[in-house]
Amino acid sequence: MYRKFSADYLFTGSSILDNDDVLVINSGGEIMDIINKPEAGDDIEKLNGILCPGFVNAHCHLELSHLKGLIPEHTGLIEFVFKIVTERHFDKKEILECIESEEKNMLKCGIVAVGDVCNNDLSLSQKQKGNIAYYNFIEATGWNPGVASLRFEKVKLFYEEFTQHDEKVSIVPHSPYSVSKELWGKIAPFFPRKVITIHNQETKDEDIFFLQGEGELSSMYKKMNIDNSFYKHPGARSIETYFKNFSDSASVILVHNTFMEQLDLNYIDKNKSPRQLISFCLCPNANLYIENTLPPVEMFLRNNCNVVIGTDSLASNHQLNILEELKTIGKNFPAIATETLLTWATINGARALQMDNILGSFEKGKKPGVVLIENVEGKNITDISSARRIL
Repeated sequence: MYRKFSADYLFTGSSILDNDDVLVINSGGEIMDIINKPEAGDDIEKLNGILCPGFVNAHCHLELSHLKGLIPEHTGLIEFVFKIVTERHFDKKEILECIESEEKNMLKCGIVAVGDVCNNDLSLSQKQKGNIAYYNFIEATGWNPGVASLRFEKVKLFYEEFTQHDEKVSIVPHSPYSVSKELWGKIAPFFPRKVITIHNQETKDEDIFFLQGEGELSSMYKKMNIDNSFYKHPGARSIETYFKNFSDSASVILVHNTFMEQLDLNYIDKNKSPRQLISFCLCPNANLYIENTLPPVEMFLRNNCNVVIGTDSLASNHQLNILEELKTIGKNFPAIATETLLTWATINGARALQMDNILGSFEKGKKPGVVLIENVEGKNITDISSARRIL
């Protein structure tokens, strides 16, 4: 049995087609074909809006869903990180209920896959239900060299637990300023052939810290009682201090990139491995929530970067909704075409998470999910546009 869909526009994962085309899907959700309307016969389900493959949320912290609305906006990253560390501990039952609720919300608004950062195993039971495809990033943190062994053993246990449950999983660093050289040495052997992610240049103080050894990050260590006396700044930009650690990984997702510059992209282009995919994840609503600024989106566009979209967590966002991220980008960078935005939110994210064999585009044999974006103006997403899952 087949279902046939037509809409005002059909986004395939790479291009937007008009309403002369019909999407044909079998009862199992597998894409069979895109055909001309005269050839499609009867029983076409006609919809208003843009049909597109399911969205990919390339960066999320589902386990922080219980922190919604608890951290004030525009605190800056340093204060935000401090509040996350000190205020994230809630009753387990409440955390699990929030995880379940927010996964349901992601499903409703068209998200089919998530790159999810994990500091514990609290989200694992929900993920085992198979509602959404997850790539799990077990996050390592530990700036003081003295805690490297202890922190590594902790993340390794979570990594093994997720592996035993057949989850896609990697061990990853939180950020350049929260992982010591010793901890890098312990986690790097887990990078080859994996998808790796890292919070990158989310604050201007990150480059100041590595270039000059001063700034707000030094103040953060003091506030959090972290011994920083061992540190000698390398006099290099942040990206130059860690990027080569990823040389054997298959895919690298740099997240936030709020204060990246062209020289950082040049460095990456020069030092990435052949056939390695480097993706730049934009989480604009989180950037506005924390730092009240946006990344250099047009720079990534000019450089033909593999841009992907994330929501970050509900500690730094009002919703886990990819369409809301696209609206923010479109509002602030109106020259970017809807076709480009949807590419970032679908096939680019699927490639970054190595799920493009099944997700991200309407290609025969794939099961990418089907999303309808309603309340559009022509091909353009508007402030009142909404997305809902069709399949």
